[in-house]
Amino acid sequence: MPHFADTYSTEEAVSVRAAYSDLLASLKPKLKGDDEINLNKAFELAFDAHQFQRRKSGEPYIFHPIEVARIAHEEMGLGPTAVICAIMHDVVEDTPINLEEISDIFGPKITQIVDGLTKLDGLYNLGNQNAENLKKVLSTLVNDVRVVLIKMADRLHNLRTIAPMPQHKKLKIAAETMFIYAPLAHRLGVYGIKTEFEDICMMITDEENYNALQKKIKDNEEQRSIYLKSFLKPLQAPITELKVPYRILARPKAISSIWNKIKTKNIEFEEIYDLFAVRVIVDVPRNLEKSICWQIYSAITDHYKPIPERLKDWITSPKGNGYESLHTTVIGPSGRYVEVQIRSERMNDIAERGFAAHWKYKGVKNNDNVYEHWLDNIRNLLETQEGDALEFLSDFKTNLFSEEVYVFTPNGDMRILPKGATALDFAFDIHSDVGAKATAIKVNSKLVPMGHVLENGDKVTVTTSKNQTPSENWLKLVITGKARSKIRSSINEKTKVLSDLGKEALIRKLKNLKVDYDQNVDFLISHFKFKNKKDLFLAINSEEIKLAEFSKLFIVENGELKPFQEKKVQIQQQANSATTPGTIGKEVLIKINDEPADNFQFELSACCNPVPGDRIFAFLTSNAGMKIHRMSCANASNLFTNYGYRILKADWTSQSSRDFMVEIKITGIDSGPGVIQTLTNEISNNLNINIRSFAIEGDEGIYEGRLKIVVKDKNQLMLVMKSLKELENISTVERIST
Repeated sequence: MPHFADTYSTEEAVSVRAAYSDLLASLKPKLKGDDEINLNKAFELAFDAHQFQRRKSGEPYIFHPIEVARIAHEEMGLGPTAVICAIMHDVVEDTPINLEEISDIFGPKITQIVDGLTKLDGLYNLGNQNAENLKKVLSTLVNDVRVVLIKMADRLHNLRTIAPMPQHKKLKIAAETMFIYAPLAHRLGVYGIKTEFEDICMMITDEENYNALQKKIKDNEEQRSIYLKSFLKPLQAPITELKVPYRILARPKAISSIWNKIKTKNIEFEEIYDLFAVRVIVDVPRNLEKSICWQIYSAITDHYKPIPERLKDWITSPKGNGYESLHTTVIGPSGRYVEVQIRSERMNDIAERGFAAHWKYKGVKNNDNVYEHWLDNIRNLLETQEGDALEFLSDFKTNLFSEEVYVFTPNGDMRILPKGATALDFAFDIHSDVGAKATAIKVNSKLVPMGHVLENGDKVTVTTSKNQTPSENWLKLVITGKARSKIRSSINEKTKVLSDLGKEALIRKLKNLKVDYDQNVDFLISHFKFKNKKDLFLAINSEEIKLAEFSKLFIVENGELKPFQEKKVQIQQQANSATTPGTIGKEVLIKINDEPADNFQFELSACCNPVPGDRIFAFLTSNAGMKIHRMSCANASNLFTNYGYRILKADWTSQSSRDFMVEIKITGIDSGPGVIQTLTNEISNNLNINIRSFAIEGDEGIYEGRLKIVVKDKNQLMLVMKSLKELENISTVERIST
């Protein structure tokens, strides 16, 4: 959020106008009609509106929208209308300018986009404010995808300039980026931006590993350059003989991508063979693209042996987001594997700029409706969505799948579903009523469970019954947003009927007790620890709460229900026996928001087992006090994104004398009976570390061991892991969450 300061200095005003002039110059070839007039109007409006605002770095705030506009144009390929909207993307939210003024000057189309870019107002007291904002932005996909693309440009610039922000805000922004914006960039085919999102977020959340990998890549740069020259030298002549314009690029893989591979495959940096990819890009007409790409493939594989299972033909069958390229991996000099990507300039443009690039090729076969089916799914989700914003985000993410399956109705009509979709998803995709009334489903003429996962080419037949209704369990059998939303809607309808019956029974009971319903219903919700009236009414209808026992639980005083005295005593005794707030044992270990946590009851989260030295945050749960999580906890992204209002800054106060239990996983070569002795001797005898539990399992010469050990802090844990890694026949040592 910008803060207020004095207006621009003369030097700043000159710099701002120079930045805008550079942007305008780059746009000149695309300007038509009133574009330049509207651009100038937008700039002058934003220039004046933001004149008293500055960013955390101290620079005038107006530099931010100008840079967002530049990213939208130069890095995403968006045109003048998007640039106009990008320049004004914050004026309604952060300045006195309103949408009516925008509409009077620029008309309805630009106003609609600017409105989509403006965060919702008046939601600052709502727990899901952030989710509501994201829902609003994502909802604009069906009307104008430029809103989301500009929003991604906005997020990218904020990440590039995030250094002055406090750490807890950096983490919240990174979590939100990885939760929605990175998957969305992938689905819209904006791969360059998706990669930068992931790299910057890793730098924020895991700076230690990011810096270590960055240094290794840099140290490897000269060696990589020499190897690349030797790889390309024998290929230049056969590719040149094709007599088509071409260029060759080579770039290292993204740091975040390398780190994911290290984690998922449990390998060291030195074991990764595809640290860089070679890209051959040809400039040929559309009708020659496929044949030329295969000829280049032939020229490369004539010299270097290909790995057959690594051939990916996304030219013949493009990805669901329009990505086209021919990928292969070959064995290069010195036996090293090298990934090669072959594509045309058009394909490369689409790969780099995704959805935005498709506008350039409208009317070209297979390019005008690449996203239409996906957008149809989003439209259906919006039309059927009746849950809150958090449910919407959950359902929306299921529509970010980059892979799809193609299945058929009994009549041979093809339906496209996300990979992982089930037979029940298919039924809802046909029609909401077909899904809701489904009783049996056949796949390829065989009866299957409703949760059966579909594969390409499956023919699906659905049998229905008018007496069938969805149950809560059905939510576990589907993945698509449309199916989940329809099932929830049906359940909510049934729940409302049952809730109304419970409410009527409660009103009758309270009337018999001569107490007022409105005065006592909130007391009952609190007493029985329900979240809302609906849950209370459902419990009454199901007889989880028995109205006949009210006389044993409550007394009536002045028209109000009161619990019996012994109940009050019991509650007080429980409160007195609770853990001392802000402590673990007798030590005050945590400070929250830079203050000792004496006023908070908290505990260390079991999902990630933080120890002193870990970067941590505090999460206020709805019913279990404060939980302390590691920043790298698997649940952190979800908590920061969906419950950011419950996140508090937390730090360790000092060195603790308390012990903490952590779990580590060890893999290695099974060299015989001495493995267990070697490990326990190193941990217990050499390092003097207490082992609480030890489980080990071997298979085909490889073993995996899981140990729970007791340490004082992170430094001691890292010493243990380093010592174990240095033992003979150890492959990996990693800390895991329970």
